[in-house]
Amino acid sequence: MTIPGDGPRNGLLPRWAARSAVAASVAWLAVTVLHVVFSGRFWFWVLPDLVPPPVFVVVPSALLAAAAAGLCPRPRRWATTAGAAAAVALVLGCGQAGLNPRALTAGGRVPAGALRVVSWNTEYWDQADDPAHFYRYLTAWHADVYLLQEYLHWVNDGPQPVDDLAGLRRAFPGYHLAISGELVTLSRYPIVATPRIATAWPDGPSWYSRFEARKVLRTDLSVGGRTLSVYNVHIPVQLGERRLLHPSFYRDVHTRVRHRTAEYDALRRDVAANHDPKLIAGDFNTTPSMGEVRWFRSHLSDAVRADHALYPASWPASGPTLWRLDWAFTSGLHVYRYGFRGSEGMSDHRAQYLRLSLG
Repeated sequence: MTIPGDGPRNGLLPRWAARSAVAASVAWLAVTVLHVVFSGRFWFWVLPDLVPPPVFVVVPSALLAAAAAGLCPRPRRWATTAGAAAAVALVLGCGQAGLNPRALTAGGRVPAGALRVVSWNTEYWDQADDPAHFYRYLTAWHADVYLLQEYLHWVNDGPQPVDDLAGLRRAFPGYHLAISGELVTLSRYPIVATPRIATAWPDGPSWYSRFEARKVLRTDLSVGGRTLSVYNVHIPVQLGERRLLHPSFYRDVHTRVRHRTAEYDALRRDVAANHDPKLIAGDFNTTPSMGEVRWFRSHLSDAVRADHALYPASWPASGPTLWRLDWAFTSGLHVYRYGFRGSEGMSDHRAQYLRLSLG
């Protein structure tokens, strides 16, 4: 016996399921719109920002496929409404998903003399690794410029400075070296200046204060008689406190977002005022769906355009690698190759590798 209004009407699903499909599509569209509006503008949104970026394509695609397959019964307005909401969400979400359509056309000849650049978050330097293995990994790149983050050890739930200058000098004879807090830049080319990136975050004379406040190391290199500005970046992470239901969790997130904003604002100001060719690379702790990189993606060139990967991702290094947290932006440069490479178990970040030349 069929109860009128409770079963399918010339369709595959009962009415309640059709309503659920519409509700899911409209709800996801609302989430996508809120994300576009609030990401990078409202501090609390760093929590929804943590989802893997592909969800912005996977979820609406599934909802759209459901509507297109006729899962919603007659009247057809159910399928039309669900499909329209899912289609709009998909269009909005494509720019948030971290996909790289240029992978299909990336490639070409790398000219002789193109610079080799490596950027890598080392995850506490060689604290848990064999130092010989650590340096073999670095020197095997034969890079002209290295941008290294987390030149430190983590002891008793806190950062501690390390002194590995002797090891660096042995492994990279003839390289020029700049260190600021946890950031290390090595260059075959002379470092002619290390301009200070002014940030609103409090600074002080101790190593710990430099570690906290100085998250960008700019080095100006002399390359073929021209100046190349290289920015070594490590934006602070969003989360530290783990007690999700405790008020201290949200105070900690708010403080961390203020810190991130101060570092991003200082970096933007310096990059905008610098008219030399420049490379900005490192661990941004920011995904393609997060609004904090909106300015960089619109004013600079994302090196991922030279990558062969349709979905480039860098974290965690031991899969599934679902997030791209490491970035490389350029201005006045031509990037011929770009990609992520494994860290041989020594870091949770994959390394960025670039071949480029001054344009």
